[in-house]
Amino acid sequence: MLESGPTEDEAKIIEEHYLYLKNLTEKGIVQIAGRTLISGKDSFGIVVFETNSLEEAEKIMNNDPAVLNNIMCSKLYPFKVSLSKNVLIDKSSN
Repeated sequence: MLESGPTEDEAKIIEEHYLYLKNLTEKGIVQIAGRTLISGKDSFGIVVFETNSLEEAEKIMNNDPAVLNNIMCSKLYPFKVSLSKNVLIDKSSN
C-alpha cells in the first residue's frame, strides 16, 4: 500500500486495480474486497476470492494491475470457511 498520496500515474493504476476487482466481483470470483481505514505503513487491503486451484488464485492475484506495477504487494493465503453469516458449513463434509 502507498504510504502517501498517489502520483497521477499511480492513481490511474489504482483505478485499474479497482476495475479489475470489480470485474472479478461481477463474475462471482471476488467475494469481498476492501482496505483498512488507517493510513501509513500498517495499511493493507484484503481480497477474498474463490477459485478451483491454487494456480488460478495466484494468476488472479499476480495479474492485478496494482501488483503488476508494484504499487501494491500481494501474498496469497489459502483459506477455508468455517462460519459465515449466510451459510453454516457442514463440519461432517471435511
